[in-house]
Amino acid sequence: MKQQLLQTNNVDINTESFGKPSDSAVLLIMGAMSSLDWWDTEFCERLAAAGRYVIRYDHRDLGQSVVYEPGTSNYTITDLADDAFGILDAYSIEKVNIMGMSLGGMIGQIMAIMHPERVLSLTILASSVFGSEQAELPQMDQKILDFHGESASIDWSDREASIAYLAEGWAVLSGSKPFEKERMYALAEREYTRAKQIQSRFNYIFLGGGEEYLDRMSEIGVPTIILHGTEDPALPFEHGQALVRAIPHADLITLEGTGHELHTEDWDIIIDSIVRNSSIGN
Repeated sequence: MKQQLLQTNNVDINTESFGKPSDSAVLLIMGAMSSLDWWDTEFCERLAAAGRYVIRYDHRDLGQSVVYEPGTSNYTITDLADDAFGILDAYSIEKVNIMGMSLGGMIGQIMAIMHPERVLSLTILASSVFGSEQAELPQMDQKILDFHGESASIDWSDREASIAYLAEGWAVLSGSKPFEKERMYALAEREYTRAKQIQSRFNYIFLGGGEEYLDRMSEIGVPTIILHGTEDPALPFEHGQALVRAIPHADLITLEGTGHELHTEDWDIIIDSIVRNSSIGN
């Protein structure tokens, strides 16, 4: 693993890479309020061992990347897509395979429309359409909103309480597969330890923009695989089905019993999907 702090779009973006730069590149784009830590190091190493050059990174307001004052809005989803292309430029990568989870899947859609010549394939996990249909689909489970509503009472200087909050947030997102408590607490501890300003993660509540890319999924022409859990409480399974209808020739892989998560029981399927899809795209 190699870490690089990049200056792109006039901001600092923290990245980590795995594997050989000569291999086909895969950019891992995580969801809102989630640092690169939630792409497990072992997951990245396994993907690299399958012959892919893997890059994970901290979005703005997360990890070691640029952070802003909590409670402020300083960027749009289009800026986040530009950040991703800036990472590719810094790594001298002309074309890339994208693996996006949740918000990361929507950023991936924008990227494939914005600069189609630079995107080889698109693999999307637990995401939704970047379009007007999203409002008509089943909405987020109230238990998630209730859980995060309690965040205002957290003392973020209390390491133990903060890590518990970060880890248990994934328990609320899980399906019927066993909650991997030890793993999630370890990842939460790493996120808390690395974060420059952990409270800034909530600035994603204000994220907007990208209107010029709404309802343009039909323009996506690269090989696309949609992976979606049948028990996703954040973006219910219907969101994955809508995405498959919206993107031409997209394939749906159903993850039975999976929630809004990157569960280790699904790693083989997910890694195989990325590798297979990127083989078509190259």
